[in-house]
Amino acid sequence: MSLLLSGISKSFGSMTALEGIQLSLAKGRFTTLLGPSGCGKTTLLRIIAGLETPDEGELHFGDVCLFSKKGRINRPVHKRNFGMVFQDFALWPHLTVLENVAFGLKATGDKANWRQRTMEAIELVQLEGKEKRYPHELSGGQQQRVALARAIVVQPQLVLFDEPMSALDALLREEMRLELMNLVRRIGFTTVYVTHDQTEAMSMSDEIIVMKDGRILQKDTPEAVYKKPKHPFTARFIGKTNWLEVDKRLVRPEHVRWTSVSEDELTYTGVVQTVSYMGERYEVTVQLSTGEVWMAYHPSRLTVGDSVQFYVSQQQIHVL
Repeated sequence: MSLLLSGISKSFGSMTALEGIQLSLAKGRFTTLLGPSGCGKTTLLRIIAGLETPDEGELHFGDVCLFSKKGRINRPVHKRNFGMVFQDFALWPHLTVLENVAFGLKATGDKANWRQRTMEAIELVQLEGKEKRYPHELSGGQQQRVALARAIVVQPQLVLFDEPMSALDALLREEMRLELMNLVRRIGFTTVYVTHDQTEAMSMSDEIIVMKDGRILQKDTPEAVYKKPKHPFTARFIGKTNWLEVDKRLVRPEHVRWTSVSEDELTYTGVVQTVSYMGERYEVTVQLSTGEVWMAYHPSRLTVGDSVQFYVSQQQIHVL
């Protein structure tokens, strides 16, 4: 079943959080809402969950209307059959892992075989043997797995994630990203994931929805969002950008060449400003003779102050 949002708008006082959102999400897809703080992505997620009420619009999941302003329909949270993993995990500190995971089943009154189903969810997230522990006895990654098990134990048609990795350190975040991707693929549930981290969005998603100021700027695959951004903000927010013409023509740093290989190339000269060692390469910023500062990647260390010449193929220039 697909999720369809039509004309969804939401304001908080004089602040517009969402403006006329039109969106369709396909079954079985991992969709990420990506954007800076305050862009409306979490508000949109909470509206899908039923935790916020839109001012206007309609929300359908398959043939079921979840919300309609005109039809005066607003299906409550517990009747939407969606799972949700919160930013702070929202675990009950006085309940064990088993009790936390089973909470969703008991809250909806679905107690049939609850222990067996709860243990199956715990095993899916690889926490077997820890069902009697309390949240404070678990690591951050393990707490996140408990929150995920609680979300999937009710066998939801859709699982919503509200920046679930923002509280984890960088190494654990990378490990959990891989684990979550594998789990989602294995179980096959439809996912809507909120983040401001472009690495998470690019590496995990089937499609990315880039948001700014309560509006959707682009909905596309990670590859298309990066290689063919449709808005200057998208180009700047995702990856590094060199502008040949501000807000109109751009080239990514990896497409800047230090040797000429074809006749269609544009030639640039400048002075090295900074050199940063990144492990497999060096990030170099160069101030062009025209005054702009570009970024490029070089296999060896250059010297700050050196005059350099580089080339850009016209085939690698993206026009907005």
